[in-house]
Amino acid sequence: MVANVDGTSVDEYIAAQPEALRIPLKRVRNAIRKALPGAVEVISYKMPAYKLHGSRVLYFAGWKQHYALYAATDSVLAAFKDELAPYEVAKGTIRFTLSEPVPVELIGRIAKFRAKEVVERENAKAPARKQR
Repeated sequence: MVANVDGTSVDEYIAAQPEALRIPLKRVRNAIRKALPGAVEVISYKMPAYKLHGSRVLYFAGWKQHYALYAATDSVLAAFKDELAPYEVAKGTIRFTLSEPVPVELIGRIAKFRAKEVVERENAKAPARKQR
């Protein structure tokens, strides 16, 4: 990461980044918050993260030449294959260059998709109700 951030809030994380990263990171954050209004915003692994029902939905982070979303599950990659084609995708990471506009609509849709995955996974874990 660009800045060594030991802050406890996403505001502190963004404020610690170089100026060139702050606006894109704010746009990413706003897109996620709009898509996941009930999510809890935390710092986890020194990155902003969003949790629903106690489970992490996704993270984002700023780097020297790009910013990234950490939400690239196999199902995300399959569902957004065509839209993610212009971006570098590897090992659960979607990288966006600083030279391009922030794809806020795409990020919002990815966040909603991941939230649905988390809820479905949690529902699958829940014990089946006993029938009477």
